[in-house]
Amino acid sequence: MYTGKFKKPENDLELVEKKKAIKPPSVPDEMFMACSACKHAMYATDFTENNYVCEKCGFHAKMSVRRRIEYICDENSFSELFTGLKSKNVIGFPEYDEKLKESKSRSGEEEGVVCGECEINKNRCCIFVMESQFMMGSMGSVVGEKITRTFEYATEKGLPVIGFTLSGGARMQEGIISLMQMAKTSGAVKRHSEAGNLYIAVLCDPTTGGVTASFAMEADITIAEPGALIGFAGPRVIEQTIKQKLPEGFQRAEMLLEKGFIDLIIRRSEQKSILGNLLSIHRKEVEK
Repeated sequence: MYTGKFKKPENDLELVEKKKAIKPPSVPDEMFMACSACKHAMYATDFTENNYVCEKCGFHAKMSVRRRIEYICDENSFSELFTGLKSKNVIGFPEYDEKLKESKSRSGEEEGVVCGECEINKNRCCIFVMESQFMMGSMGSVVGEKITRTFEYATEKGLPVIGFTLSGGARMQEGIISLMQMAKTSGAVKRHSEAGNLYIAVLCDPTTGGVTASFAMEADITIAEPGALIGFAGPRVIEQTIKQKLPEGFQRAEMLLEKGFIDLIIRRSEQKSILGNLLSIHRKEVEK
């Protein structure tokens, strides 16, 4: 019986062809992802379930408005407000209409902020969350209008406001109209405060420009996510202006906490619990 002991050896050409015939296992690209900070590889599902926080280095990545609302608000408690408002190219800025259309398609949102009323650990409040995928959360006339209306609604109802800020600043495609939103939103925040209501801001990465120079830094309690970039001009702009290298960690949440610009740094996994406690404490004080 032939046992294959005297089988003719394969030559180099045959070996190459044989290797080509063996296909590596197919792994879908969407199954794995790498942390943008430490490059640690992980299952995409694990990353999502961990609310977009790297399990190795703790980096807090950007997340969509709807996902943030889902994890921070009590189940089925969120009721969206001020829908249907849409930006217009009022000054005829080149390609602005195309950018708006592209942002709507990418983010699935009509604008750069979503506002509503909800409960957090059974504490009723208003909430607004900025969307990074819509023109980097930039503040145009509609973003400013929706946030202003949120504070006015909360003032009328006697409700606290929780704001998640994430923005590249004022939207240059709307010129002076976008800059006007700084004063408009600030006025609404002041009236809300004068009525004895609580405002808590949660600063996410990045919170910059006109948003930092207005409602983002006007809260009664200012919280930040770990490592969040917070400032007016970005570090590259500052370095180019002063012709000096900035220190490590400049404009990051940890430095701002050290210098007294913010009150707390809270990991995403703890935010709902701590926000719920703060709302509960405030509610008890009001009821007294």
